[in-house]
Amino acid sequence: MNQAIRNTWVVAIAMFALLFGSLTVVQFFEADDLNANDWNSRTLYKNFDKNRGAILVGGDPIVESVPSDDEFEYQRVYNEPELYAPITGFYSLVYSATQMEAAMNEELSGNSNDFFYDRILQLFSGSQVEGASVELTLDPELQQMAFDMIPDGMKGSIVVMEPDTGNILAMASKPSFDPNLLAGHNTEEVTSNMAELEEVAGLSPFTNPATQSLLAPGSVFKLVDTAAALESGEYDADSELDNPAELPLPGTNISLPNFVNGGCAARTTVDFSFALEQSCNTPFAQIAMDLGEDAIAEQARKFGFGEAYKIPIPVTASQFPTGMSDDLLAQAAIGQYDVRVTPLQVAMVSAAIANDGVLMKPNLVRTVRAPDLRVLDSPEPEELQRSLSAENAELIQQWMVNAVDRGIANGAAIPGVEVAGKTGTAELMAGSEGNNSWFTGFAPADDPEAVVSIVIEDVNLATGSQLTSPNAQKLLEAVLNK
Repeated sequence: MNQAIRNTWVVAIAMFALLFGSLTVVQFFEADDLNANDWNSRTLYKNFDKNRGAILVGGDPIVESVPSDDEFEYQRVYNEPELYAPITGFYSLVYSATQMEAAMNEELSGNSNDFFYDRILQLFSGSQVEGASVELTLDPELQQMAFDMIPDGMKGSIVVMEPDTGNILAMASKPSFDPNLLAGHNTEEVTSNMAELEEVAGLSPFTNPATQSLLAPGSVFKLVDTAAALESGEYDADSELDNPAELPLPGTNISLPNFVNGGCAARTTVDFSFALEQSCNTPFAQIAMDLGEDAIAEQARKFGFGEAYKIPIPVTASQFPTGMSDDLLAQAAIGQYDVRVTPLQVAMVSAAIANDGVLMKPNLVRTVRAPDLRVLDSPEPEELQRSLSAENAELIQQWMVNAVDRGIANGAAIPGVEVAGKTGTAELMAGSEGNNSWFTGFAPADDPEAVVSIVIEDVNLATGSQLTSPNAQKLLEAVLNK
């Protein structure tokens, strides 16, 4: 009798071990393959029945799941949709997930390893695993300000971030869209809505312009040139730079003109401060040709060019071209030719300069919490690399202050506060009458609290000037007044 009981217990334990082992294999070793299987529509439909976690800004849900009255238990709802759409992305039965919905899918859906024992309990209790909530680093007031600063019908992006932590305080872009149109459960309606969105000029519902659009940077790239020159050891604060009205481009019969809208024509030789204040073209083009492509490319790499990041949404790698002749290198040095940057990358250049030469990884997630409010993750500031020495960073900081105090970036000035800034105007392809208008900078210059990067695409010079430096001033002042 006792032997029979023992045998029964041995069999039961063996079966439990087999069940537990099989579950472990599925949960840990085969889960990714099974979930990624193109034929696995069952997983997709099952996930739409889950109580997916909320995405929060300032403690309020900007994305949440609410009870549904159709064949699915829950409906994904986006609050203030256009304000946050490029960051949240969408969670769609037809088009899968994008941006934060995709990047944090494991946590939001409750499928991450943090919920392993919750899923074990679900097997026995039949209860549903609720996803984690994700609190973003965004400041709701700054986000609204930035969004409102981009006029409807125009294309542009604004990034505000803390240089010493990498935390992003605002990231706004237009044109935007309503993710609710793509989150419905009627697949025909969702498909029709996507077709209409794809007809909107300048809009891609699948991308975040601030992190994925590659744009010509124009003169904001001169910050990279300046850092490369100082880091080379061949230039210093006392260097005298030639500043001709035109610079003949080697191997061609054309010349590169100096910037005509500032005060560059007043001097034939300049120092770095004046060259940045007035955004003179010819000194930086000559510096690039003297240093060579490799030196400029290496400095760009130290600022983050060539690297694709996840913050956790995807960031497209900014590009500095290679294999250039000297004439093309001269054009690249002023942010033209094939130099392409994301708005976030321009903010990263300023952030490294503001942070005494240290580049921090940008970050959008403040806290990930389980439904019982226990903290699952709270990302710490992460140093990516040293972009330039502290001494050289301090020099460029002061020159950027001069650009605001007495140069063409004066629209960003705040009374009683030292603001560092740099403007840029990038000419577009032949046939376009507009430019990409840029501002990037930070304040206070001696102890920066925030970096701002603004780009308004395909606008004339007057409109671009009104929408960049003055708006940067308002955003920086708002940060300082908090």
